[in-house]
Amino acid sequence: MPNNASIPYPGTPTTADGSAVVVWLESHVSDGACAYPITPSTNMGSGFQLAAANGQQNLWGDMLFFLEPESEHSSASACEGFALAGGRVTNFTSGQGLVLMKEVLYTISGKRLPVVFHIGARALTSHALNVHAGHDDVMAVADCGWGMLFARNAQEAQDLGLIARRAAEASHTPFMSIQDGFLTTHTIERVRLAEPELMREFVGHPRERLASLFDPAKPLQTGTVQNQDAYMKGKIAQREFTDRVPAHLTEAFAEFARLTGRRYGVVDAYRLEDAEYAIVGLGSVMETAIPAVDWMRERLGWKVGLLHVTCFRPFPADEVVTALKDCRAVSIIERMDNPLARDNPLALEVKAAFATAATRGEVARMPRFHAGVYGLGSRDTRVGDLIAVAQNMVDGGKPVFALNVRHPLALERLHDPDVRPAGAYSMRGHSVGGYGSVTTNKVIASLIEEIFGLEVQAYPKYGSDKKGLPTTYYLTAAATPIREHAELEHVDFVAIHDINAFAAADPLSGVVEGGTVFIQSRAPTDAEVWRQIPPAPRETIRSKNLTVLYLDAVRIARGLAATADLQLRMQGIVLLGVFLRAAPFVRHAGVAEEALFQGIEKALRKYFGRRGEKVIEANLSAVRQGYFDARTLDVGALADHADAKESVTADR
Repeated sequence: MPNNASIPYPGTPTTADGSAVVVWLESHVSDGACAYPITPSTNMGSGFQLAAANGQQNLWGDMLFFLEPESEHSSASACEGFALAGGRVTNFTSGQGLVLMKEVLYTISGKRLPVVFHIGARALTSHALNVHAGHDDVMAVADCGWGMLFARNAQEAQDLGLIARRAAEASHTPFMSIQDGFLTTHTIERVRLAEPELMREFVGHPRERLASLFDPAKPLQTGTVQNQDAYMKGKIAQREFTDRVPAHLTEAFAEFARLTGRRYGVVDAYRLEDAEYAIVGLGSVMETAIPAVDWMRERLGWKVGLLHVTCFRPFPADEVVTALKDCRAVSIIERMDNPLARDNPLALEVKAAFATAATRGEVARMPRFHAGVYGLGSRDTRVGDLIAVAQNMVDGGKPVFALNVRHPLALERLHDPDVRPAGAYSMRGHSVGGYGSVTTNKVIASLIEEIFGLEVQAYPKYGSDKKGLPTTYYLTAAATPIREHAELEHVDFVAIHDINAFAAADPLSGVVEGGTVFIQSRAPTDAEVWRQIPPAPRETIRSKNLTVLYLDAVRIARGLAATADLQLRMQGIVLLGVFLRAAPFVRHAGVAEEALFQGIEKALRKYFGRRGEKVIEANLSAVRQGYFDARTLDVGALADHADAKESVTADR
């Protein structure tokens, strides 16, 4: 965002995930929400419900209303009635829940009710249940007459939600504001929260924007039966509204840019001016693709660009053709797979746009099209996979492909570069589900942003089966935005909460030269800790000159926590202290320890303030003990001693 003092509402910097920013905006601008909780949109609904239960008022002094009926279908029907009565209403849903609403979605759009639903896009249950990211749920309802905007990150989830509200009410057309489940809904990032004054000005008072269709003084019928003479007339007449949606969206984008300095459009092109090859897609993967493009241009000399389709409905056909018409080849990648169709939905739309342009004589030639599937159920999609997409275009390869899966359609990942921003510091934690990894990540990310003003990204590897089983979490801090939304391979700090992680996998994979390892250990001496580490990781520690810290976080947590469950979770809070001791940006910032711990206390109050002073004090003590009490292995002395012992044994 431009640093311009003339921008009226630049936003308030903080840390939040995609769910939290939705709660922030809707609890300010809506009258109410009718929703049925379903993963991964549950945090949006529970956050709004909490605001309503606490008696929060919206910006115009009206008490928030929340209704949880018996199903997603019923929640959509409740939203329909709420909107018919002139209320500004929202809903939060995902996956099967969204598809269950489909019958009602048609009636909401047919009655021109300008509601906004927030979607945590989730893979639909088919051969198996999956609660993670997929776009087959939103594509299943793409024919219902709703506008559809796709966010790439938490900031866009907030901003596009506001833009959708303004455009919906101006055009009398309902909108979906869509973000990737877990990959955006639950990823902590540095964002600029919209100021209440901005929301008041940009969205406006509900009573001035909406009309009650249940006004006894102006009676009307809704949802009537229409026979052969009437139904088609009513359906085609609605084009008077839908034809104006693009103009209202353009106006909303322009006004939002004027007020905030953050610019959006129906498509967002990156380095397409001279591009010979282009990657087209929706959602968070298209932010991961930004550093991939930069790397390919710098290292491989390929002229590659990107096109994020921010607005899927109404589909911006002219803008897509204009952006891509000079490319030799175009790859459309999608987070869903429908092999019985000619192509997946986005590929169909892009090809149709070009076919129409060709029949009008607006393009001299058609690019060569490739279509790919990626990231189903949140399967990891890395920068290297996107490089493989470009390689496939350069080679004139597979017209249909898949990424990061063993299959004849798969593209081989030949590169896996480290594309983190310069000076970035990353942590990968190997823990056990239920140990508080999610909270630890949130607290560390919040503290880094508040004290050091850095960009952050914190993402736990969620799973419905994770409690009590091995799990992994990731965190990166940097001076500039962090674009890659993927499981971290290149890391500076590895936290091992359970020594069994060495048996389950290679927790030191990808750790940088001179990095740091923290090991949770009850062993009282360096020698005993060293014996707990298998030979292969020992060699990695020596060859990469890694610093190894260890501490019995379990003992500390047991002494501070009142219950067994809290003892597990407080181990992660101890790690916060260890991490801050190791992180170089703490030293480089020159923050005195007193100021550092004041910032830590502020962050702890943000997450645990409602639980009372004793809980805050216990957590602060856990951080202090992690910071001051962690011990450093003398790896050189231990390695020399072990080598000498092995030599004596060999001589015998």
